[in-house]
Amino acid sequence: MASQPIIKTVTRQFKALFVSDAFEGILLIAVAAAAMFVANSAVAESYRHLFHGELFPSATFKLNTLHLWINDALMVIFFFVVGLEVKRELISGNLADPKQRTLPILAAIAGMGVPALVYMAIAGGEANLTSGWAIPAATDIAFAMGVVGLLGTRVPAVLRLFLLTVAIVDDIGAVMVIAIFYTANIKLTWLVASLLVLGAMFAMNRLRIDRTWPYILAAVVLWYCVLNSGVHATIAGVLAAFTIPMRRRNGEPLLENIEHGLVGWNAYLVVPVFGFANAGVDISELGFDALLDPLPLAVAAGLVVGKQVGIFSCVFAADRLGIAKKPKGCTWAEVWGVTILCGIGFTMSLFIGELAFPEYRLLIDEAKIGILTGSLISAVMGYAVLRLTTSHPEEKDDPTSPVV
Repeated sequence: MASQPIIKTVTRQFKALFVSDAFEGILLIAVAAAAMFVANSAVAESYRHLFHGELFPSATFKLNTLHLWINDALMVIFFFVVGLEVKRELISGNLADPKQRTLPILAAIAGMGVPALVYMAIAGGEANLTSGWAIPAATDIAFAMGVVGLLGTRVPAVLRLFLLTVAIVDDIGAVMVIAIFYTANIKLTWLVASLLVLGAMFAMNRLRIDRTWPYILAAVVLWYCVLNSGVHATIAGVLAAFTIPMRRRNGEPLLENIEHGLVGWNAYLVVPVFGFANAGVDISELGFDALLDPLPLAVAAGLVVGKQVGIFSCVFAADRLGIAKKPKGCTWAEVWGVTILCGIGFTMSLFIGELAFPEYRLLIDEAKIGILTGSLISAVMGYAVLRLTTSHPEEKDDPTSPVV
C-alpha cells in the first residue's frame, strides 16, 4: 500500500529523535510546558507545597524543602558532569588547542558581557533588580544542541562544534559568576574544611588512586563542607570533577567513563527534575502583562538581543581583524543562526535566577517568565534562520536525520 512507506518513514524519524541531540531539547520543552501547566491548574497549590513545603525544621538541616534538595544537592550532579566535560575539553578536547579555543572563548565572553549590559540598561535603574544581571548570560547546552538536532545534518559539523564549545566556555563563566557573585556570608571554618578536603582529593589524584569510590566519598564530604561554608554547594561538583584522573594506571579512561556513565542520568533525570521544580510560574498572580515589567523584559532582551549581538559581533570582529577565523565553510547567515540559539538559557539561567533573588518569590517568578520567553523566542528564531540558510544534500541520505 502507498501509505506503508509514509508510515515507515514517520516511524523511523520518530525513533531517530530518541537517539539524537533533538530529544534532550524536546524533553526540556515538554518539562517546562508541564511545569507551567501544573502551576496554573487546579493542583497548583499541591505543586507549590510539594517543592516548597517544609520537610522538617531548618534548624535540623538547612535543606528542609524538596526544592532545596533539588537545587543544592541533586544539581551537584549536573555541575559535576559540567566539570568533567570542561576538564576533558581543556586537556584533550577542543579547548586544548590554543588556535581552536581562541574564538569560542572570545565569543563566550562577549556572549556573557553584552547580555548583562542589555539587562542593566533596562532594569539597572531599579536597585532591587541589579543582582539579576547574570541571568541572561548563560546558554543551555542541551536545549541549544537539541534545536540543532532537529535540523539533522543541515547544520555543518564545524558549526555544531562551535556552538558546543561556546556553550562549554559559557558554563565555565557561569560557574565562576555563581562562585564569586552569588556567595553568601562566608563561614571561615567550613571554608577551610572545604579546602582541606579538596586538597586531599588532589593528593589522591597525584598518588594515582584510580578507584572511583574514594572520590565519591570525598566528594560527598566536600559538598557538605561547601554547603555550610557560604559558597553555593553546587560549586563542590565542579571542584570535585577537576580532581578525577583522566586515566587509570592501566591506561583505561577514567574521567571519560564516569562522564559517559552520568550523562544519561544528568540529561534524563537531573535536569528534567530541576526544570519541573523551577519552571512553573502562576501566570494568574502576575498577569500576562508582566512580560513588560523591567525584570522579565530585561532578561528576555538580554537572551534574545544581547546574546546574538555579543557573539556575532565578536566573531565578525575577530575574523576581520585576523584574530581568529569564523567556522570554516560556513556562511555568515549560518553563524548568525547559531548565535541566536545561544540565547536559550533554560537550566543555568533558572538556577542563577533563584540565587539572584533568594528572598523575593515574585521577582524569581518574573525572572522565570523572562527566561522562558527569551529562550522560546531564541529557539524558534534560531531554528528558522538555520532552516532557511542551511542546505546540505547529505541530509537526504541520512536515515537518522529527523524530517522537520
